[in-house]
Amino acid sequence: MTTTPAPDRTTTPAATGTTAAAPAPAAGATPTTTTAQGPAAGTTADTTADTTPAAAPAAADSGDLAVRHLKVAVIGAGISGLGTAIGLLRRGEDDFLVFERADDLGGTWRDNTYPGCACDVQAHLYSFSFARNPEWKSTFATQAEVHAYLTACATRYGVDPHLRYGHELLDARWDDTHQHWNLRTTHGRYTARILVTGTGYLSNPATPDLPGLDTFTGTVFHSSQWNHDHDLTGRNIAVIGTGASAIQFVPKIQPQVARLDLYQRTPPWVAAKPDKPNTARHTWMLRHLPGYQRFRRAFNQHGREIVAFFMSSPSRTTGMKNMAAGHLKKSVKDPALRQRLTPDYTVGCKRLLFSNTWYPAIQQPNVDIVSDTITRIGPTHITTADGTRRDIDTIILATGFTATNRPIAHRIHGRDNTTLADTWNTHGMTAHRGTTIHGFPNLFMILGPNTTLGHSSQTVMIEAQITYILDALKTLDTHHITSIDVHEDAQNAYNHNVQTRLKNTVWNNGGCTSWYTDTRGNNPSIWPTYTWRFRKQTRHLDISNYQTTTHTNHTNP
Repeated sequence: MTTTPAPDRTTTPAATGTTAAAPAPAAGATPTTTTAQGPAAGTTADTTADTTPAAAPAAADSGDLAVRHLKVAVIGAGISGLGTAIGLLRRGEDDFLVFERADDLGGTWRDNTYPGCACDVQAHLYSFSFARNPEWKSTFATQAEVHAYLTACATRYGVDPHLRYGHELLDARWDDTHQHWNLRTTHGRYTARILVTGTGYLSNPATPDLPGLDTFTGTVFHSSQWNHDHDLTGRNIAVIGTGASAIQFVPKIQPQVARLDLYQRTPPWVAAKPDKPNTARHTWMLRHLPGYQRFRRAFNQHGREIVAFFMSSPSRTTGMKNMAAGHLKKSVKDPALRQRLTPDYTVGCKRLLFSNTWYPAIQQPNVDIVSDTITRIGPTHITTADGTRRDIDTIILATGFTATNRPIAHRIHGRDNTTLADTWNTHGMTAHRGTTIHGFPNLFMILGPNTTLGHSSQTVMIEAQITYILDALKTLDTHHITSIDVHEDAQNAYNHNVQTRLKNTVWNNGGCTSWYTDTRGNNPSIWPTYTWRFRKQTRHLDISNYQTTTHTNHTNP
C-alpha cells in the first residue's frame, strides 16, 4: 500500500429522522439481570439498522424527534476510532457510524501541524499490524506521513461511508429500559446498542493559569492549534513549556525569529534520535518481502519491551540516564548551561524525549532560557519572579493536554444518570482492562485509564483493546445479551493490581510531577508493565467479571 492521501470522499452526515428509536419492551417484558458466572441465558433481536442513504446534515437545534438506531457508535476518527471501524468491517459488521467533531480524520495527527511534528516511535510500530506500510521515508514518520497513512487506511478498508464529520458528541445517556445509549450530536440524535469512545487523552489542549494572559494584545496559540497564518519571521517569541512539542518545533522556528524566550519550568531528559532515511534497498525489501516487514515491526516491539523492565524501578535506569546525560554533555559544552539543562528527576519519570536538534537550537544567540517563574503577563510583555520584563509579540503555549481530565467524561451519563467525570471524581479515574467502567453498560473506552505507554507504541494497546471489544460484541450476539456492566469489585481488583505494579516504578517513584498523575497524586495514566501482559488480558472478554442483562421479550432488545 502507499501513503498517498485518498481522493475526496463522500462522508455527508446522515439525516436525522430516518429510523424510529427502538421501542420499549412490551408490557410485562422486563429486563433479566444475571450476576452469576458466565453469560446470561435468553435471546434478543437487534433493532434493524437504517439503510437510508446519507443526506445533508440537520441543524443542531432542529428539534427533530425521530432517531436513527445503530448497533455501534464510535466517537472520534483518530487511530482508535479508525482501528475500531476497520475491526468491525473485517468482522462483517457494518451497522455503525464514526462520529468526528472535526472535518477530517486523523485525531492527534490531524490537529498537530506545528513545524517539525513527527513520531518518536519507529514508524513500523506506529502503524496497524494488519496494515503495514512499506512507504515510510525514514525511521520515524512525520505528521504528514502518519496523517496520509490513516487517510489511505480509511479508504483501503472501506471506512469512509461510515464517517460523519462535524458530528461532535454533546451528550450520551444510557437508557436502562431500552438497553441502549441515547446520543445527541451537533447534527442530530441517535441511539446505539454499543458506545465506543476513541477520543484519546491528547485531544484537548491545556491552557496554563497564568496571571494576565487574557490581557496580552499579541498573538497567542497552543502548539496543537498552530496558527499558520501568523508569520514568525523577525518576531519576539515566548515559548512556554519544554515538552514533546517544543522539542520539535523550537529548532524549526529558531532560525527565523528575532528572539525566542524559552520558559522552562523543568528541563526534560533528551536522548539522541536514531532517525535515518530509508534507503532504496530497504524500501524495496519492505515492498516485496512481507516477512521482512513483519520482522522489523516485531523487532521494534519486542525491543521496546526491554525499556519497561528498566522503568520498573528507578535503580534500573542508570544506563538510560547515562545515555541521555552523555547526549547532553556532547551537545552542551558550557558547564553552567549544562547544569541548568540537567533534570533533577529520574530519567523516564517524565517521557524521555528524542532530538538531535534541540540542544543546538537553544544555544543560539537569539534564544534565552528562562527558568524563573512567570509572575505576570502584560499587554506586550512577560514579567518573571526576578523582576525581569521581556517584551514580546507572540506567545506559543507548549503546555500539553488535559490528559487526566477528559472533556468527554463530562458528556457521558451512566446507569444512574451520573456523568463519568463525576464518577471518576468520586471514586478515582479507573476502568476494567482500561476499557469498561462500572455503572456504564455497553461503554467501551479505548485508551482509557492506565493504558498510556511510557516505553512503546500506543497502537499496540489500541489494537489490544479493539480485540477485547470485538470479542465482547461476539459474546453479546452469541448469548443474546443486551448489555454488560463490569462488576465493581472486579474493576477495583484490577485497578488495585495495576496500582500495586505502579508503586515502585519510575513513573510513580521517579521524583517528578508529570501529566501522568492527577491532582490527587494518583497515576491513572500509565500501563506499568509489558504490553504482552495487556494483550493477553484483552484477548477475550472475561464475561465472568460482568453483570449481564437480557430481555424475556424475544422481539425487542
